[in-house]
Amino acid sequence: QVQLVESGGGLVQAGGSLRLSCAASGPSFSNYDMGWFRQAPGKEREFVAAISRSLISTYNANSVKGRFTISRDNAKNTVYLEMNSLKPEDTAVYYCAAGKQVYAYCGITGVDYWGKGTLVTVSS
Repeated sequence: QVQLVESGGGLVQAGGSLRLSCAASGPSFSNYDMGWFRQAPGKEREFVAAISRSLISTYNANSVKGRFTISRDNAKNTVYLEMNSLKPEDTAVYYCAAGKQVYAYCGITGVDYWGKGTLVTVSS
């Protein structure tokens, strides 16, 4: 069982930056692909970014390419999401996810574990 705890959300003006962190506990963090998803009010949860367990590969959704960067530190059991040039449409609850197939699917199908989320609000 992997437990995930997100932090770093908050209120930011459009054009600003935030860095989300997700601390993982439990066995074999380095055996899991990691990802970030988000869910805006009234919308379905959507994929944002994923990083493979090997750290070699990352993938971002088109909506965040060039603005968001996912990274991980296996020594610290932590995954990060650096968010720059934030827009009001980025406002959502951001969820950390872990799974053996997160990178392969880049979608909810590949997720085995979810965090509880952290709220990001971008004001215009």
